[in-house]
Amino acid sequence: MTAIHARFKLDYSNFALDVDIELPSHGVTALFGPSGSGKTTLLRCIAGLERAEGGLLRVNGEVWQEGTKFLPVHRRPLGYVFQEASLFPHLSVLRNLEYGWQRIPPAERKVQLDQVVSLLGLSHTIARKDPASLSGGERQRVAIGRALLSSPRLLLMDEPLSALDAASKQEILPYLEQLHGELEIPVFYVSHALDEVARLADHLVLLEKGRVIASGTLSETLSRLDLPTAHLNDAGAVIEATVSVHDDKYHLTRLDFNGGNLWVSKVERAVGSVVRARVLARDVSIAITAPHGSSITNILAARIAEIQDEGPDRVNLRLAVGGEHMLLSRITRRSRDQLGLAVGMEVFAQVKSVALIA
Repeated sequence: MTAIHARFKLDYSNFALDVDIELPSHGVTALFGPSGSGKTTLLRCIAGLERAEGGLLRVNGEVWQEGTKFLPVHRRPLGYVFQEASLFPHLSVLRNLEYGWQRIPPAERKVQLDQVVSLLGLSHTIARKDPASLSGGERQRVAIGRALLSSPRLLLMDEPLSALDAASKQEILPYLEQLHGELEIPVFYVSHALDEVARLADHLVLLEKGRVIASGTLSETLSRLDLPTAHLNDAGAVIEATVSVHDDKYHLTRLDFNGGNLWVSKVERAVGSVVRARVLARDVSIAITAPHGSSITNILAARIAEIQDEGPDRVNLRLAVGGEHMLLSRITRRSRDQLGLAVGMEVFAQVKSVALIA
C-alpha cells in the first residue's frame, strides 16, 4: 500500500484540529492555509511531537500510530526541517551534516553525503568550522542536508523559507526544486506563501480552522473557484508544458501543452524538457472573437467552465483550455456584462504574462 493515511483530533482552549486524510507517498504535498489553520500542528502530529489520543498514522502500510501503539519521535524514520536552521553551534558544517548519517547503518543509507553536498551546493561551505558564519540560505541548506542524510522515509518541512530574506529565498528555491526532481523521498511542505506552493508542490492540502477543506493535485486545486485560493491577489493556475522552440532572435522560448502554446522569456532548458508555468488570473483577459493586431502574443482558445462574483466590481472565470488544463481570469463585472459572457461560451484567453517557475 503506497499511501499515507493520517487521522488526528486535538482540542485546545482556542483551537481544534480534526483531520482524516489520505495523501500520496511520493512527490511534494503542500499543507497550505492562513496562520492558525493547523498546518504546523498537523505536521507535529505526523512527527510524533504532538499526541492525538485515538489518532492514526500509517505510512505505506506501516503503522506509526494506531490504538495504543505510538512510535516516539526518535523511532519514526523521518527528517524534520524547521523555520530556523537550528544547526549545532559547536559542530562544523561537515559534522552537522554527518550527525544523522553516522547513526544509519551503511547498508540502510538511502542518501549519501557527496550526493547531498552536490544537490544542495554545499561544496564551498562544508569546510567551515563555525555554522554561524554562514548566510541564512546556506544555514537552511545545511539543515535540509542534515535531515536528508538521516535517510528518512518522510521529510517534513515547516515553512523552511519564512525566516529568510527575499534574496535568500530565491537562492534556496532552485535547490528545493532539484531535490524534488532527483530524490524519491516524499515531502510534506508547510507554507502560507502561494508562490512557493505553486513552484514546489505536486499535491495541495488546504487547511482552515483546523480542518481540511480541499485536497487534490496542485493544478486541479488551484483552479477551483470555490476555495479561498481563488480570492487571493496572486490567484492563478499552473500548467505543465514542454520546451518546444528557442527563438534566439527575440530571446524567447515556446512552451507547448495540450491546449496550445505559450511564449516566455528565453529559458536555459533543453528542447523536450518539462517545465511548470504559472499564469495569474489578473494577467488573463477575455475576447469573444479572435484578436488581431494585438501586442499580446499568447492567445488561447478556451471555454468558460464557471463564473463567480469576486467582490462588488470583479468576477472570476474558470476557463477550460484543451482537454485537461484550466486557467483563471479575473475581469470586471462591467466587462463580463458588456461581452455577454456566460458558462459554456467559447472565448479567447489573452495571457499578458507567464512566469516560468520550475
